[in-house]
Amino acid sequence: MKKSGRHKESGSRDQISKADIILKKLRLVRGVTIAQIVEATGWQAHSVRGFLSAVVRKKLGLDLVSEVGKDGLRRYRIVERDSETA
Repeated sequence: MKKSGRHKESGSRDQISKADIILKKLRLVRGVTIAQIVEATGWQAHSVRGFLSAVVRKKLGLDLVSEVGKDGLRRYRIVERDSETA
């Protein structure tokens, strides 16, 4: 009998999700390119862009900044919001 490849092990909580990998890279000071995220996750570029828009910006409400560096590459990063000053 062939077993399904979707079997979860008891220690599955210790595994890092692709979303966690992306968020960690987005928090780097230098940011991350779409190509770097594609390499890290195995996702296609359009899936990465969809994740950045739908999850990072809309669902999580994080401030995502997109900048083109001196090398001509567009990098994305999460910036911390300024604390409210009343």
